[in-house]
Amino acid sequence: MTGNPVRFCGLQLEHRIINASGTFDPIAASRAFGNDVITSLPFSAFVSKTVTVEPRQGNPPPRLWELPSGMMNSIGLPNKGLVRWVEEDLPILSRMKIPLIANVMGFERDQFSTLVEALGGKAEISALELNVSCPNVETGTIIGSDPFECGQLVSAMRLLTDSPLIVKITPNASDPAAVAISAEAAGADAISLINTVRGLALDPVSRRPWLGGRTGGISGPAIRAASLAQVDAVCSQVKIPVIAMGGVSSGKDAADLIDCGATLVAVGTENFRDPMAAERIRTELESISLVP
Repeated sequence: MTGNPVRFCGLQLEHRIINASGTFDPIAASRAFGNDVITSLPFSAFVSKTVTVEPRQGNPPPRLWELPSGMMNSIGLPNKGLVRWVEEDLPILSRMKIPLIANVMGFERDQFSTLVEALGGKAEISALELNVSCPNVETGTIIGSDPFECGQLVSAMRLLTDSPLIVKITPNASDPAAVAISAEAAGADAISLINTVRGLALDPVSRRPWLGGRTGGISGPAIRAASLAQVDAVCSQVKIPVIAMGGVSSGKDAADLIDCGATLVAVGTENFRDPMAAERIRTELESISLVP
C-alpha cells in the first residue's frame, strides 16, 4: 500500500506525498491557525520556498491569473535571503516532525555554491533541491534546459556537500530526459519535475500583458498531461528517484505519476484551494492498486 513508509535518498518517509516548493507556508499558517500547524503538516517531507543568496522583492503586481483549469503566477521568488532565512525561518521549520528539504536557486554558480555550503551541513536540513530554472549569466542559457550546463553545476555542487541533492528541472527544456541523465551522471541523488509551464495573459481591456512580470508559470490540472509525458520520459532514462508534480488534485492523479515511475508525488496548486489536500490525496492513493 502506498501509505506504507517509503525510502527516498536515505530518508524513511511515512508516505509518498510531499509539497511542491512555494505552495505551502507553514509559518504563515501557524500565525493564522496556531503553532500546532508546524507539527501536523499533511506531507511526509516539506520542501521550503526558494531561498536565494540576497533578499528578493519578487515581481511587481498583479501576480496571479486564474485559468479554467488551474492558474498562472508571476510571483518572482520573493524571499528573505540566505542570512535571514537561516536566522528567522529555519529555527521554526526545524520544529517540524518531518524531513526538511531546502529549495535553493542562484543566478550564477558562485551563488549556488554559497547556498549549498551554508545549508548543506545544517543538521535541520535533510536534503537540498537545486532550482535550475534560472539563467546562467555567463552563457545566457537556462541551466536546467541545457544538459551540459546542468551537469557542470551539479558536479560542482556535489563536491561541496554530502547532503542529498535533488535537481528540479524545467519543463521548458527541449529534452528534459537528457537534462535528467546529465544531472544523474554528475552526482544528483534525485530529480524533481515538472515546474510551471510559461504562459501569457492579456488584460481584456488594455490588451496588454496582465501580469506584472509579463509572463507567468501555468500550474494546476492544465499541465497534468504534460507532466505525465515528461515524468514518463525521465523515469525511463534514469535510475535515481523522481519526485513528480503537475496538476495533482486527487489520489488517481498521484497514482498515474507513480505508475509512470515516480517515487514521490508533490502537491502544489491544490494546496491553495485546500490546505489539507495532501491528506485527502494520500488517503485516496492508499486505496488504489499501483502497477508493480
